[in-house]
Amino acid sequence: MAANSAPVFAAAWEASDPSSEDRPEPGFRAPSFSTTGDDGSVYKVDGVRDKAVLLNFWASWCDPCKAEAPELNRIAASLGDRLDIYGINVTSYDNKTNAQRFADKYKLTFPVMYDMKGDIFEKYNGAVFPTNVLIGRDGVVKEVILGGITAEQLEDKLKLLDR
Repeated sequence: MAANSAPVFAAAWEASDPSSEDRPEPGFRAPSFSTTGDDGSVYKVDGVRDKAVLLNFWASWCDPCKAEAPELNRIAASLGDRLDIYGINVTSYDNKTNAQRFADKYKLTFPVMYDMKGDIFEKYNGAVFPTNVLIGRDGVVKEVILGGITAEQLEDKLKLLDR
């Protein structure tokens, strides 16, 4: 009888572990995706990684996104050894030509990709621009930031991740 109860306990324990579930919320495993960047490289979020990653969902017409772009370039330059930034244009709310002009105008130094149908934005319950999702090296969502972020704010958040 005792032998049968152990697997039931283990299954119940596993189901109650939030990090074993894909949800775009802090404490849960980040929803997986793979997409091709403007540079032709494939970028993906899928479990454990060498560095934390910031998913930056943006649109070319979004004023806070315009204000945030230079900050993201600073972050990429200063924290690139500890953090990947994926600039995801939600092209379903924009258009690719305007998005490419935005990337050129602000000289984005991190990978830019286009969410043509809005599938990735939807997976992450996107509702506003910009939306920034910080994912730890363990593949778990650490924070969802609605609105822009500065380099200093992100540095502080990364220090907490390093503890």
